[in-house]
Amino acid sequence: MKKEDLRIVFMGTPEFAVGSLKALVEGGYNVVGVVTQPDRPVGRHGSVLQPPAVKQYALEMGLPVLQPEKMKDENFIAELRALKADLQVVVAFRMLPEIVWAMPQFGTFNVHASLLPQYRGAAPINWAIINGETATGVTTFFLDHEIDTGRIIMQKTFDIPDDANVEYVYDGLMKLGAETCLKTVDAIIGSEGKLNTTPQSECCNVELKPAPKIFKETCRIDFTKTAKEVHDFVRGLSPIPGAWADYSPQRTTFNVESTEAALPVKIYETRKTGITTEKHPGEIKIEKKQMFVATADEWIEILILQMPGKKRMAASDYINGMKH
Repeated sequence: MKKEDLRIVFMGTPEFAVGSLKALVEGGYNVVGVVTQPDRPVGRHGSVLQPPAVKQYALEMGLPVLQPEKMKDENFIAELRALKADLQVVVAFRMLPEIVWAMPQFGTFNVHASLLPQYRGAAPINWAIINGETATGVTTFFLDHEIDTGRIIMQKTFDIPDDANVEYVYDGLMKLGAETCLKTVDAIIGSEGKLNTTPQSECCNVELKPAPKIFKETCRIDFTKTAKEVHDFVRGLSPIPGAWADYSPQRTTFNVESTEAALPVKIYETRKTGITTEKHPGEIKIEKKQMFVATADEWIEILILQMPGKKRMAASDYINGMKH
């Protein structure tokens, strides 16, 4: 089968998914439809509807777009069937019911931002960095009944530098994911859908690390941990959604336990100093134009922060403001 004859339906929502969709379109593949989330209200009063990044690109390319509220909606299922897809490609979307993922003759595969079976879940990039991994990657796999558990088609590795944050890894995996997506489709065409795949149970015999959805409380910094753990935690949540801690200007400390008088301050960038400390975790030291915080073992320097209601700024600029 030629790639022009393979009918593909693409499913995805955020910018991360646009990379793979764009690669398919520019690679000459026959994308006959795009499925994405409904437009969401934005702004102070929610009066403006913001289309997903995938929808914006799809419309620019003149591709048909479906935006179902529910994946089992009868009208949506009928519209999807009418597209007569041979293959469905999913990138950063939502859990699909069997009636959807089992529809095409060649099945449905997902591009996941981790080396499965590690980091199954909604936030694989964040958790890989938070856990101090030195490498992650992308996996393509066929969907089945359980989330992120299907048979692996292909995997590619991506190195994580010591000071890399989510933005760096996100951009790298978006590019790698697009490349792997194309290679996976090529392999499916070449084999007429009869690929040799690998069960995830054969890929890893160590303890699995999950990647659950991140909430506000998940992002609270615990300075009783080591400097490395704090550093990895901050970069694993930067720039979005951002790690935070309760700051007490009067006591010059980041409180381990929240108090009403404390200010929730976001911290976007830190630096390990290698300087040991016996101070109480969360205690702040200001030296010249630098801000240091005690952790369980070392001082860690705060480089970029954001006070409530303010723009993010260098810690040195905040310190300058303290003097006025």
